[in-house]
Amino acid sequence: MPEVVVENVHKSFGALEVLKGVSLSVGRGEVFALIGRSGSGKSTLLRCMNGLEKINSGRIEIAGHALGGDAKALRKLRTDVGIVFQSYNLFPHLTVGENIMLAPRIVKDVAKPKAREVAREVLQLVGLSEKFDSYPDQLSGGQQQRVAIARSLAMRPKVMLFDEVTSALDPELTEEVLMVMEQLARDGMTMILVTHEMGFARRVATQTIFMHKGKIWERGPSATLFADPQTPELRQFVKSDVK
Repeated sequence: MPEVVVENVHKSFGALEVLKGVSLSVGRGEVFALIGRSGSGKSTLLRCMNGLEKINSGRIEIAGHALGGDAKALRKLRTDVGIVFQSYNLFPHLTVGENIMLAPRIVKDVAKPKAREVAREVLQLVGLSEKFDSYPDQLSGGQQQRVAIARSLAMRPKVMLFDEVTSALDPELTEEVLMVMEQLARDGMTMILVTHEMGFARRVATQTIFMHKGKIWERGPSATLFADPQTPELRQFVKSDVK
């Protein structure tokens, strides 16, 4: 049974059709990378998967939840599907630990001692155990992004979505974050990531999808897709990335 099913999804913003019949299936423990130029529909597809954008037609089922239900169903979906963005969105007036504890306490009604235990556990996973009592402005960008990942992990999601999480970071901080994501992949987390990090996609993603003009243009095992592009569009995209 796939963990993520997307069937013939269309999404428009006014007269602009951004997704033009997208379909994909992600098995449990797989890592899918979505690549392509800006405006190809990658981030919109990811946001549709978490119900942040409403699709016009088609079907999305993720972690056993069908999108399109009421607000209560959507909240339940988001307890099983974590999403991390380019911007960290940490609350500046809360410590790192408090930022991570917030959602489990409010959404899942987890008791404070248990929430604190979980927060320390996920901080250890992202290599920031010592930052529990720090405030976001005391952290580097890479550390803040790792806290954002830890905050999602504290909800015990079945699927993690990553939307260009390293695009605002310099190369050294980018590597910090990618190492955390690579460890999650090794631990068997189902992940879908929009990324410009082609080396990471080649190395870590089980499948890579190249999107172009709102459609899936090519897809396949990452090593094969990068080594032997089948369309001029992907060949040009890979070539431009190498430069």
